[in-house]
Amino acid sequence: MEFECRDLCKVYSVQGRPVSTLEDVSFTVMRQEFVGIVGPSGCGKTTLLKIIAGLVKPSSGRITFGETDTGGQPHNAMVFQEHALLPWLTVLDNVAFGLEMQGMKTDERHERAASFIEQIGLADFADSYPYQLSGGMCQRAAIARAFVADPYMLLMDEPFSSLDAQTKLVLQEELLRIWGEHKKTVIYVTHDIEEAVLLSDRVLVMTGRPGSIRREIPVALPRPRTLLANESREVKEIKWRIWKMLESEVRQSLELKR
Repeated sequence: MEFECRDLCKVYSVQGRPVSTLEDVSFTVMRQEFVGIVGPSGCGKTTLLKIIAGLVKPSSGRITFGETDTGGQPHNAMVFQEHALLPWLTVLDNVAFGLEMQGMKTDERHERAASFIEQIGLADFADSYPYQLSGGMCQRAAIARAFVADPYMLLMDEPFSSLDAQTKLVLQEELLRIWGEHKKTVIYVTHDIEEAVLLSDRVLVMTGRPGSIRREIPVALPRPRTLLANESREVKEIKWRIWKMLESEVRQSLELKR
């Protein structure tokens, strides 16, 4: 077992009133497993990710990492919807930033960062700054920065949602390739059901406000995977199964916004 969430609840105070975001969330993640989390807006997916990362404390419940509770928070890396690269640093120094925080010497961290930069196809842009890159290139650099720091686990919050469809497809394949070479435990939050199925070993379907896990859906597709897997009957069946769990809640949310 990599870690276990048990009966997690989160209540925020909004204008002096309690607002519950998560309720009785429980699941287990195994080492090197790629777990997708899908659900409608407002069901607490990002809050759950932040609790796992140690950025937010649960109101009740606990997380156990192996034999260690949350007091022994392991090293993790996060990749957000926006790349969050530091604009005053080059691609090389951005990718190496986590290693610098770990105290690694300049030559060593640059060598390790350069290797990852080459893997993601940005070797010719190592000395460029974020403003000189496309959105997709910045996200590649953000993914490289996460992996090069050798985290215990990788937490990803809709990292490709702001990209155009073609770039998104390319980066999905890049992520699958890099994950295949550097197996890490990954928790991947997305609104995109197809993306979750393509990438994950298992998909957690969240619903409700406060959010809870309605079901865990295994994705028994062989690896390594490519985008061609999207055309398989198995993927289409899993996508439809997940959508039917979410459809009524999504439609209701749209009606409220009219």
